[in-house]
Amino acid sequence: MVEEILEDREIRVMSEKLKVGILGGTGMVGQRFISLLENHPWFEVTTIAASPRSAGKTYEDAVGDRWKMDTPMPEAVKKIIVKNVNEVEEVASQVDFVFSAVDMSKDEIKKIEEDYAKTETPVVSNNSAHRWTPDVPMVVPEINPQHMEVIKYQKERLGTKRGFVAVKPNCSIQSYAPVLTAWKEFEPYEVVVCTYQAISGAGKTFKDWPEMEHNIIPYIGGEEEKSEKEPLRLWGKIEDGVIKPATEPVITSQCVRVPVLNGHTAAAYVKFRKKPTKEQLVQALKDFKGVPQELDLPSAPKQFIQYLEEDNRPQVTEDVDYEKGMGVSIGRLREDTVYDYKFIGLSHNTVRGAAGGAVLCAETLKAKGYIQKK
Repeated sequence: MVEEILEDREIRVMSEKLKVGILGGTGMVGQRFISLLENHPWFEVTTIAASPRSAGKTYEDAVGDRWKMDTPMPEAVKKIIVKNVNEVEEVASQVDFVFSAVDMSKDEIKKIEEDYAKTETPVVSNNSAHRWTPDVPMVVPEINPQHMEVIKYQKERLGTKRGFVAVKPNCSIQSYAPVLTAWKEFEPYEVVVCTYQAISGAGKTFKDWPEMEHNIIPYIGGEEEKSEKEPLRLWGKIEDGVIKPATEPVITSQCVRVPVLNGHTAAAYVKFRKKPTKEQLVQALKDFKGVPQELDLPSAPKQFIQYLEEDNRPQVTEDVDYEKGMGVSIGRLREDTVYDYKFIGLSHNTVRGAAGGAVLCAETLKAKGYIQKK
């Protein structure tokens, strides 16, 4: 009987969509959120907030000719009147939770996201500002959903009952961190990675950034530190109400901007304490799954990591949209002369690496009861 009641309640909850606000809805990641949430079974975009200069305009007028997605702007959002993101109480009163993609200084982002949380509105953020706040979970749902348990300590600090901030990690690490997680049993302890990152990671298209055509820039501000440190936080443990990062594997990186619109590629080299066979490594990738797959969440890829046997894969043009941009493609796994193994990884930086990863994070939070109707 109890099971029937729970099942009935679950069906009714699912049939009532949660009202979602997008903070920073006019920028590239905000646009990606709006595209991904079109026809979402659980969430509905009802409120869009942006800078004061966009406030008061319809979303269509506020974006103007700056719509950067391949698909057209969803009809349902065109006539939404954009609100001023700084009017926190007003925006929060209209929604059950928000996605954050605001473009501000780090300190401003930290403050505004906590201000929204303090209105008892959960915040799922694409921004980097709170990634190292010790009681804020930084989650890839297939890797560390258990870090969501730190939310109860964060709520104590903020003085909230349902409001909190959760974040997703940097786009660059999605091309190799899931792989290293799948190989955990073989104890990887030293990793060298070079990332080749798309221009959409900077919120740009070739129209905005013509000097990137036929060009490579060997520097992306702050990216190497994120690429080396953030995976260690994903693999950390909750101790004394905060997340303590892991200490291994040690990662060193170089991050390069390349003339590609979407898709971050990584070339990685790995040393293991328990050296596996290539077959064991490939099988571990194929077998790897997590909570999103077990719960069959709406945005979850069925097969999170695919291994491609061809010598010339993964390629951006062939593979970036694997699993609607939510999967990771791996190829060219082979033994190395200096390290044990090397491989190439590819992920979609604005889907899995940004808005899509945040949507999957929100779905996981909802499934675990952290996000509910107000």
